[in-house]
Amino acid sequence: MSEVVTGDAVVVEVRVAQMPSRALAIIIDLATQFVILVAINALLGAFAGVTDFAMYAAVMILLTVLVLIGYPVIFESLSRGRSLGKLALGLRVVGDDGSPVRFRQALFRGLAGVLEFWVLAGAPALIASLVSKRGKRLGDVFAGTIVISDRAPRESGQVIAMPPPLAGWATTLELSQLPDEAAQAARQYLARWHQLSPQVQHDMGVRIATQVAAFVSPAAPAGVPPHAYLSAVLAERRRREQVRFAQRMGTVPPPQSPPGPPPGPYGPAAPSGPGAYAPPGPYAPPMPSPQGPPAGYPPPPQASPAPAPEPPQATPGGFAPPQ
Repeated sequence: MSEVVTGDAVVVEVRVAQMPSRALAIIIDLATQFVILVAINALLGAFAGVTDFAMYAAVMILLTVLVLIGYPVIFESLSRGRSLGKLALGLRVVGDDGSPVRFRQALFRGLAGVLEFWVLAGAPALIASLVSKRGKRLGDVFAGTIVISDRAPRESGQVIAMPPPLAGWATTLELSQLPDEAAQAARQYLARWHQLSPQVQHDMGVRIATQVAAFVSPAAPAGVPPHAYLSAVLAERRRREQVRFAQRMGTVPPPQSPPGPPPGPYGPAAPSGPGAYAPPGPYAPPMPSPQGPPAGYPPPPQASPAPAPEPPQATPGGFAPPQ
């Protein structure tokens, strides 16, 4: 496993592709390019007799460059870092910060690949991959990319629990537009939540929850803490994936989470009284109290017990500042 830091300062764990799988993916891609070159040469040979040699040579050079450079660049740009070989082996090219590969990065990798594989028979790529801790070849070093494995387990052993008050609201969520990158960032935040200071917990939670909310509807109920909102979204997403898998396998799907209170126009009403959530803002943090977190919203998985903070003074905006 390796860690990457996203542009939002979120540490995300990724599994760097191993040398055997990368080598096999490269062999598949090179074999595909070679077959295309042979087919092009055969087709152009049939028309060599009806055209002059200069035209034949120019067209052959142009098509060869398109196959050697255009093949990896076009595939990786349009398929989010996957060529045919990487798709077959479950690999993907991403930026050093975990972002999808850009055209400029794919172009650098394609140009370097001609030198590494076609001119120097893969020797520079092999040496650079053995020296680099992340298995980078020269093209990855120049482009600022890494190759990761998409078929590695994305979740650790713990299961993110559904907050009971949000179970009913979560069943109405539209999650089809939620990208894997945003879900992974939310999962990593919940796994490290107990290691963060209160201020970082709140600031990072609001930032990630806002990113997730851009792809999820309806909006969160008022006064829900960021970690509870993210827990509900990920738990519902996982439940629906289990249902779809069970339907494909022809087995009985797992039971749904117990429904919570019926949602109102904007979801379940926020609790009132001692320990209630601060009402302002869609992701207002809970007001800490000596009795612990608000009832009904368990802390994220693997939360370590910690001494309860003293109740701070609320700011004018309704947010409780960290100690």
